[in-house]
Amino acid sequence: MRSKPTRPEWALSELERLHETVDRRATVLERRHSARLECTRGCSQCCVDELTVFDVEAERIRRDHRRLLLEGDPRPEGGCAFLNEDGACRVYESRPYVCRTQGLPLRWLETDVEGQRTEYRDICPLNERSEDPLETLGAEDCWTIGPTESSLAQLQLEFGGAHRRIRLRDLFSVPREPGSRRSDP
Repeated sequence: MRSKPTRPEWALSELERLHETVDRRATVLERRHSARLECTRGCSQCCVDELTVFDVEAERIRRDHRRLLLEGDPRPEGGCAFLNEDGACRVYESRPYVCRTQGLPLRWLETDVEGQRTEYRDICPLNERSEDPLETLGAEDCWTIGPTESSLAQLQLEFGGAHRRIRLRDLFSVPREPGSRRSDP
């Protein structure tokens, strides 16, 4: 008889499903904007050093890339700790949500104290060059920030409670096993 998964195990499983859903939706937008997007393997201008993630996403990286974290070295400060020498992501399959939507046209709504809603938009400067200004795109042509973040925050609560965030670089500070050394696997 199979045992019921613990809340953290369930949250990690749901996180994988959430990442798959994000990838499917992002792929649609990537195809729609293929003429605009300059992002390719090794493009890492958005992969900055101070990115933080919820503990549930950090745990997925810890689980899936234990050897890299124990034996590998982070990239020197300035770029994301998980980039290799060529600017490619060493944890690509397990990369956090924020990395899965980088480069896409983004939109979000903010409500002021008077209840007025304002829409904001942004895109990586490399992808800004286009005949279609960002402001003219339909809402369906942008990644809407908010709904996925809410789902991720709920998974974090299921995983372990507080909305604690962890710097990606700090994942390399896991204790090493006796006799291990740091090198790129």
